[in-house]
Amino acid sequence: MENHQNSTSSGMSSKEFTILVAMLMSIVAISIDALLPALGIIGKDLAAASANQPQLLISMLFLGMAIGQLICGPLSDSLGRRPVLFGGFGIYLIGTVICYQANSMETLMFGRFIQGLGVAGPYISAISLVRDLYHGSQMARIMSLVMMIFMLVPALAPTLGQAILILDDWRGIFEMYLIYAVILIAWIMLRLKETLPKEHRIPFTQKGFYEGFREVLTNRITASYTICMGLFFGSFIGYLNSAQQIFQVQFKTGALFALYFGMLAVVLAISSLINSRIVEKHGAKHIAFRGIYCVVIASAIFLSLHAFVTITLWMFLLYAAVFFFCFGLLFGNINSLAMEPMGHVAGIASAVIGSVSSIMSMVIGTVIGQMYDNTLIPIAGGFTVFGSIAIGIMYWAEKGRIEETEEELSEAESV
Repeated sequence: MENHQNSTSSGMSSKEFTILVAMLMSIVAISIDALLPALGIIGKDLAAASANQPQLLISMLFLGMAIGQLICGPLSDSLGRRPVLFGGFGIYLIGTVICYQANSMETLMFGRFIQGLGVAGPYISAISLVRDLYHGSQMARIMSLVMMIFMLVPALAPTLGQAILILDDWRGIFEMYLIYAVILIAWIMLRLKETLPKEHRIPFTQKGFYEGFREVLTNRITASYTICMGLFFGSFIGYLNSAQQIFQVQFKTGALFALYFGMLAVVLAISSLINSRIVEKHGAKHIAFRGIYCVVIASAIFLSLHAFVTITLWMFLLYAAVFFFCFGLLFGNINSLAMEPMGHVAGIASAVIGSVSSIMSMVIGTVIGQMYDNTLIPIAGGFTVFGSIAIGIMYWAEKGRIEETEEELSEAESV
């Protein structure tokens, strides 16, 4: 019955809805990952100031997205999901054109910032669309399925970017971004109904924004898991910023970079699928805690290895497979845990959660990326330190109790 109501509300089947939400979120992933193989080429073409400067093309998109979420969230609650989707895609198209025409690193970084402002619309709306129609463990299950499909994009995007570089220069990647956005705009226009009824909309006021912002940040559970998401994802962004240099410079993989990167993304997709199958039985807190714990242990071991042996490609791939697998168990669950108390203010909640965690992630990831020195010490150190802090915050949020009670699990199974 609930699935039928969800299908009616969105105007499409639950499968199509899940795929669309995943594709909306994937515009962030494709905007990052398809460009990764080109960072070195862009640095040479536009005379980058240092080998690490092209990494800022990743950070600037996250900065724009972090700011854009604070705008799109309240507007999503007051105007509905569809207007924010269309507005966000419009801004994204403008940023993409600026990037396509850029003749300097500064102009390209500005265009990436505008792109980031634009992707905030689809990203915020995607999460709010799920929250409009699902809750609890069902929401965690849908988000895990979304993440599974979503992570197929990173598996394919670097290869797509590499293929474009064979046929064209790096500007061809931005042409692909334009086409991708236009396809999604048409899909939304033709198939997606508004999921936020007018009677449930919250008028946009300065007071309402402030109160919603305060409610999110003063809720013990929401604030804690938002910080955890920022800490862990920040370490992951540090890896993304450095990925091209790690594979193509440190390990000299050349065009095989796309293959290795894609293989790791497949690991993440598999773990997201596994999570979607087990989250209702074992609980999001149980899985998230063990995922972070596993990353911290693996990172500490890998970090200590630097003192005894020379790190090889296969050693790094083994370590990366561990944190990619755990990331698939973490992102959907932690985001769902943060959003769960905020159903009555889903738009502004996802905005504040997304903005705060993105700003934290962007700062942490940029620092880790700029520390890259042809070793993996900054990456492993980041996961070890910030993952450990995240574990402490989770314990504090749950007052030392990570496991769901039997009553909570029974309630989740009955929904």
